[in-house]
Amino acid sequence: MRCRVLLFAGLRERAGVEAIECELPAEQATVAALRAALERQCPALAGQVYRVAVDARYEDDEAPLVAGAELALIPPVSGG
Repeated sequence: MRCRVLLFAGLRERAGVEAIECELPAEQATVAALRAALERQCPALAGQVYRVAVDARYEDDEAPLVAGAELALIPPVSGG
């Protein structure tokens, strides 16, 4: 399964791109598998804190992914 993942804020700056394309086996496509694949492909993301949004909803690592879903990495937000 081919995935396109949007990056936001500091994650975008750290990775140097606004989106990453990656490939996941369809039968093992979960948020956790996506995190692992992205961190192998873009080591700058390793160790970063972020949530994964699937179709505009935050999902846990066990959540399955389906082809065509909109995926995004969202870092923590702070303000003052």
